[in-house]
Amino acid sequence: MSVDLVGFLGVVLLAYLVPGPDFLVVLRSAAEHPSKGRAAALGAQTGLCVHMLAAATGLSLIATRSPVVYEAIKLLGAAYLVYLGVRAVLAARRTARERAAGQRTATGSDGLPAKEPPPTDPTRSRWRSGFSQGFLTNVLNPKAALFFLSILPQFVHGDGSMTRQIFFLGTLDVVIGIVYWFALVALATRLRTLLARPTFRHRWELTTGWLFITIGIGVAATA
Repeated sequence: MSVDLVGFLGVVLLAYLVPGPDFLVVLRSAAEHPSKGRAAALGAQTGLCVHMLAAATGLSLIATRSPVVYEAIKLLGAAYLVYLGVRAVLAARRTARERAAGQRTATGSDGLPAKEPPPTDPTRSRWRSGFSQGFLTNVLNPKAALFFLSILPQFVHGDGSMTRQIFFLGTLDVVIGIVYWFALVALATRLRTLLARPTFRHRWELTTGWLFITIGIGVAATA
């Protein structure tokens, strides 16, 4: 197997440094809780694995050559980004209402202590939510499929199995991404102390929400 590792690593590192929808998902999840950020990172990279397998077997080539399939995937991805944005904006409004209510959030409307919510497993819920958001963000991103179809072959040589070389480079891409995302999660967890402040949390959720909506609308507009 003979591949251009130096050139490939340069392109991959540059691609990760340019913020995209997956960057926002991982960052926002990590700001909520480190475990959710790591789950979002693993979900995002699992989505890339789907594109890598599809590219190696030629399925992505079929999808990208069919305008109907490509546009459908693109619109689904745009709709999901808008959905995440709307959820964040609604969460920001909820935070603002809680801040305005003040002490009333600690008691019921009759002045008695509010009822405790039913017991749940927060760790499992965070992992499921973070992983699904990261996975869907990347698996519904046709640009990820195009990366494996158009970029990876540039660093593959004809003196070996193209499928094996694409698997190798794709796996390397996924591993680099996991290291990068986990480092980002470690940095983003420092935002949790700021997010404990209602004012900052409101602005954070509102900003990230509108960023998701803007990106989603931009993707849909180019469809």
